[in-house]
Amino acid sequence: MWSGVVRWGTLVAGIASIVLVFGYASSTMYGIEHGANRIAYWHISLAWTAAVALGTTFLGSVLFLRYDGRFWNRLAHSSGEIGFLFATLTLVTGSIWGKVIWNSWWEWSDVRLVTFLVVWLVYAGYLVVYSSTENSSDEKYAAVYGVLGFVTVPISYTATRLWTPTFHETTLGNEGVSANIDPLTLVVTIVAVTLLYASLMGVRIKLHEIEDKVLRTKTRNGR
Repeated sequence: MWSGVVRWGTLVAGIASIVLVFGYASSTMYGIEHGANRIAYWHISLAWTAAVALGTTFLGSVLFLRYDGRFWNRLAHSSGEIGFLFATLTLVTGSIWGKVIWNSWWEWSDVRLVTFLVVWLVYAGYLVVYSSTENSSDEKYAAVYGVLGFVTVPISYTATRLWTPTFHETTLGNEGVSANIDPLTLVVTIVAVTLLYASLMGVRIKLHEIEDKVLRTKTRNGR
């Protein structure tokens, strides 16, 4: 029942997000009017949901190391996969938006961009480590990586406060922010992307359960 609620919630919130982005929110940001500015709502929502997903990978990894339960490692990996996907989409949508606002696809001088790229690379490494140690006695390596790698996430998300930003503005608690983001549209879009994450998590965990059943069956038949 809960999975059905999440799926329907994802659909409703997704439609509401599209309607608000294209029918209500302004296409003018930072004083520049362009239709591609609307992608900012999904860019920001993907970025924040990616942080939630990678935080879940951290939590699942900690619980696996503490209790050695297979479920926790599967939870960490499932969320890590989706978090990596959302982080990739964050970079892609940010590049498109950046071309409109900064007239550049990428800026190496921007601390937020560079640190987020580091996050992306770290979790690409996590997925490689997990795939190479899955179903073996070395599974804890991926969990340790999932714990240590998470330190890059808060560094990236607070980069504009830790260092002087070149392009990205600090948004939370910054009354002078000039992005012209509509709060209602942003909140609805964040809810939609978060529900999408929850839906994908349910599907990925089920796939892990199926993979485990197939593996157990093969092991029994092999005996």
